Amino acid sequence: AKLEETFGAKVDDVFLEQGEKNNLSKDDVVILASLLEREAKTNEEKPIIAGIILNRLEAQVALQIDATVQYAKGYGTAQNTWWPTVTVDDYQNIKSVYNTYLFVGLPPKPIANPGLESIKAAANPAQTSFYFYMHDRDGKVHYAETNEEHEQNKAEFL
Repeated sequence: AKLEETFGAKVDDVFLEQGEKNNLSKDDVVILASLLEREAKTNEEKPIIAGIILNRLEAQVALQIDATVQYAKGYGTAQNTWWPTVTVDDYQNIKSVYNTYLFVGLPPKPIANPGLESIKAAANPAQTSFYFYMHDRDGKVHYAETNEEHEQNKAEFL
């Protein structure tokens, strides 16, 4: 209840309603913001990654977000963390509506408590032609318009 109270005090409904211009309900904006909270490394990346997720939603392709698979996987006892490393096998074997590799669209509920910057980015995503993003070992983000470019980024930076 305290979490909801703080959220209500900091996040105005008018703000969440800005998502409607992108066919996102208020709940969708919060769900998208929760993905940004886990996926983006900097506030500068958040609107761009939000735009990429929006592009993928509009194209009706799987979002393929590792953080949702981590969420579905649950507590990783081997690594002693709630956000365990995701393996390629997990993409197919974690049978959950939160697995955005198996299910197209946003997950049913938020996967994390989003901060204000994530909520702002979800409500007002950047217009971008990118459909892919990845972070290299140093945490630097690399964007791509096509799967070929994305595969090239993975080969070069991972």
